Amino acid sequence: MRASAEPSFETTLLVRDTCLCLHAQRAARALARRFDLALKPAGLTNGQFSLLMSLNRPQPAPLGSVATLLAMDRTTLTANLKPLERRNLLEVLIDPADRRARMLRLTPAGRNTLAAAVPIWRKLHAEIEADLADPNAIRAELTVLGRFDGAGT
Repeated sequence: MRASAEPSFETTLLVRDTCLCLHAQRAARALARRFDLALKPAGLTNGQFSLLMSLNRPQPAPLGSVATLLAMDRTTLTANLKPLERRNLLEVLIDPADRRARMLRLTPAGRNTLAAAVPIWRKLHAEIEADLADPNAIRAELTVLGRFDGAGT
């Protein structure tokens, strides 16, 4: 394959102004910083909050389903679990139906940490939504974008 000419500066401006990936990354980073700062008094990052919230269910969660929900591969999820497990906010259990599989469960300390973090999240989330013309439409469009599975579908 023959290399093409260097892209023009106009192409750079086009990408800057129209690239959905760039705009989504910038927005995600800005939101992450805001939530990280807000959740700091609760001792959590935004990612840790989302991970713990994904475990806030009546029964232990299969590791694979949590990875899917958070759009993480299992290796990344496992790495993110370790500091929370060391802090006794969650526990990793052996699945009794399949001893090779792992289940995840919040501990009482994890529930208490979430209880402290939720009012912080609610307040900041409401502030952010108030600045948006149609937060439900944005959520719907992000859901569409989040369906990409890496296989080109």
